[in-house]
Amino acid sequence: MSPADTAGYGAHQGHGPLTDAGLLSPVRAGTPAEEAVSDLAWLQAMLDAEAALARAQAGLGTLPAAAAATITRLARAENLDLRQLALAARETANPVVGLVQALTRVVAAEDAQAAEYVHRGSTSQDILDTGAMLVAARTLRLIRADLARTAAALGRLAGEHRDTAMAGRTLALQAVPTTFGLKAAGWRQLLLDADERLARVADGGLPVALGGAAGTLAGYLEYARIDGADGAGPADGGQQDGPRDPGAYLDRLVGAFAAETGLARPVLPWHALRTPIADLAAALAFTAGALGKIAVDVQNLSRTEVGEVAEPAAAGRGSSSAMPHKRNPVLSTLLRSAALQVPVLATGLVQCLVSEDERSAGAWHAEWQLLREALRLVGGAAHTAVELAEGLTPRPERMRENLLLTGSQVVSERIAAVLAPELGKVRAKQLLTEVSAEAEASGRPLPELLAEHPGLDGRWSTQELAELCDPGTYTGGAGPLVDGALARRH
Repeated sequence: MSPADTAGYGAHQGHGPLTDAGLLSPVRAGTPAEEAVSDLAWLQAMLDAEAALARAQAGLGTLPAAAAATITRLARAENLDLRQLALAARETANPVVGLVQALTRVVAAEDAQAAEYVHRGSTSQDILDTGAMLVAARTLRLIRADLARTAAALGRLAGEHRDTAMAGRTLALQAVPTTFGLKAAGWRQLLLDADERLARVADGGLPVALGGAAGTLAGYLEYARIDGADGAGPADGGQQDGPRDPGAYLDRLVGAFAAETGLARPVLPWHALRTPIADLAAALAFTAGALGKIAVDVQNLSRTEVGEVAEPAAAGRGSSSAMPHKRNPVLSTLLRSAALQVPVLATGLVQCLVSEDERSAGAWHAEWQLLREALRLVGGAAHTAVELAEGLTPRPERMRENLLLTGSQVVSERIAAVLAPELGKVRAKQLLTEVSAEAEASGRPLPELLAEHPGLDGRWSTQELAELCDPGTYTGGAGPLVDGALARRH
């Protein structure tokens, strides 16, 4: 198929050309986060920033209230041509220039005077960065709600399986027993840690952007002089002397803009000071990793040879194109795919801290798609995790079977500790090494061989040795650890 054929193929099939429908990113396809960071959502967020700026200026008397109301009412994405804005952005390297022109035309068609106040004193980066923060804030709310549901489901699993013994594994091999409750509590803890990080970003770490052309807000001050700060508009006397205290005016303007958007107030304009983006990237990367840890554990525990948990079943889910008998762990696979991508995206976003001058020619522009992809991958993964956690099926009987695979060698640590006071540490370890090797070679249970070993000289009865070698009674402090973790409120 030629490039020309390919370009028109999507439209031919009844879809818009070049539409990113999520075909290669199933983890976020059809999830709320995908819609929250779509091009349409991003466009609306930038329009919301324009409208909020107009209202903020009107509240300070530097813009007619009627004009602000008209701008707010008409600043709707459906009033603009999204694709035309995207194409126009190739000529200006950002979508805001075309957006302002298009919005101005829409407002002028109804009120020519109000159109004069669109984007008053502003610059493209103020609008795009504020829009990005609005998109992030809206998406973080979705992510955090899904994390809360997942953590609640994992908390229930932890409580129900507080004492369900299973093999703890280190370096891929059975180590000592643990409990499934402790494992689930650990997963929950990671999500609580992720939510704390997202909360710190969401609460004060997503600021409005207000800096004007080069971070001095000079345009805002000049228009305040022209339009009449502190309540006197141009119709009330033409050009004014401007704000008597520029610092106080700018403080009020930033505060009003933040209040109108629901975002935080920055200490300084951050056009080239990309802390908000770097902090957001780090929190998203951690969240993806937390979800990925759960995913890889579920994948390993779902192996045919292990079979200790099963993902929730759904008609057609997990089927193989070649092997009808398989039901693949699809949900954990989706989570893991996101967990492997987001840290790479976050690295790119943090790299954009290296931003030259008062606005970067490239580093700023490089952030947009990276940020959108990180948000929707984490959002998709968090949404998928809800279904995984709420429908995960533990299999205690299989956990018990696997614990007994080594003939009680999984509790060799405990036996060595009990034998040491009687035989000495070195001799106890040597004896246990010999008996463990014999158990592995013969297939006989470890307690039987210990009972027959002359070195023990009848110190313990067969029953006592059987109890000592029972993996289910050697879970250490797993139960109290679960209790302590679940006592922590989300």
